[in-house]
Amino acid sequence: MADDIENLIQLLAKLPGLGPRSARRAALHLIKRRESLMEPLAKAMTDAAGSIRLCSTCGNVDTRDPCAICTDPRRDPAVLCVVEEVADLWALERTASFKGRYHVLGGTLSALDGVGPDDLRVGQLVSRARADDVTEIILANNATVDGQTTAHYITDQLAGTGVTVSALAHGVPVGGELDYLDDGTLMAALRARRAV
Repeated sequence: MADDIENLIQLLAKLPGLGPRSARRAALHLIKRRESLMEPLAKAMTDAAGSIRLCSTCGNVDTRDPCAICTDPRRDPAVLCVVEEVADLWALERTASFKGRYHVLGGTLSALDGVGPDDLRVGQLVSRARADDVTEIILANNATVDGQTTAHYITDQLAGTGVTVSALAHGVPVGGELDYLDDGTLMAALRARRAV
């Protein structure tokens, strides 16, 4: 097999959900549809690589900084929804039921993986809670051990800010991740949030 094709397969295999066999199938599919799929995909990836920015306010990815959500005047700046990753933000946005703004942590606290508070955007969250006109922070952490540990840590850090801290309702299953939940479950969980 040619080095270029093998390289394509190896890179595709690094994507989530694709192992070596799936990557080979995907590579063959792209090769068979070179003009209609492979070349436009390569261009889109090149364009995205050059234009994507990390929002300095919330941590979202966009083509501008601050992002479209942070600059949208229709969004309520008094309510922040804290998520672990950008995929969780996108999952909540799919529901079109949250009209506030976000804060992406960039992961969860994990002693096993060596992730501590300084590795996350917790300090920026506390600063936003103190500096902005924030009245409520919704913790939309995944219902995992690390997610709940992170939520407790954040709650402790926000204790002196005077901001109401709430969390998603238990409609989110234990061990579940926001990105894999259906829109109805996410909408119900947002509506039934509770104080922490």
